[in-house]
Amino acid sequence: MSKSLVEMTAEIIQSQISSKQMTTEEIKAALNDTFQTLKALQESETIGIETEPEESNPVIDPKKSIQKNKIICLECGQEFKMLSPKHLKSHGLNSKEYRKKHGFSARQPLCAKSLSEKRSQSGKERGLPDNLRKAIEMRTKDVTKKK
Repeated sequence: MSKSLVEMTAEIIQSQISSKQMTTEEIKAALNDTFQTLKALQESETIGIETEPEESNPVIDPKKSIQKNKIICLECGQEFKMLSPKHLKSHGLNSKEYRKKHGFSARQPLCAKSLSEKRSQSGKERGLPDNLRKAIEMRTKDVTKKK
């Protein structure tokens, strides 16, 4: 090889940094992951055996993937306002499987916190919490009547 693995890793990460903003932790993780991947590819090339891709590790810590103005897909590292069903399908997942795979609760919205807050505020302005409370009360009354 004309370039060392460290040089190739540095070039790849530099191009990522120029296209999107990354924290120091994200840069460190990307450097390590990229270097390990290149190293594994080089080893498989010298041995002459094709390696099967390992179970992909998340691009960043799942807890840090849902941020104020964006959510980072833990499968590919792309940034979105919301992880759409179409995008998740491109990874062979649905929202339920994605949440389970990465340890999110079933009720965790797969969108930026600001978008989630905006939706919550909009619902409150329309009176949805009151309507929901009334519907739950009616449902519990119906259940107790049937017993």
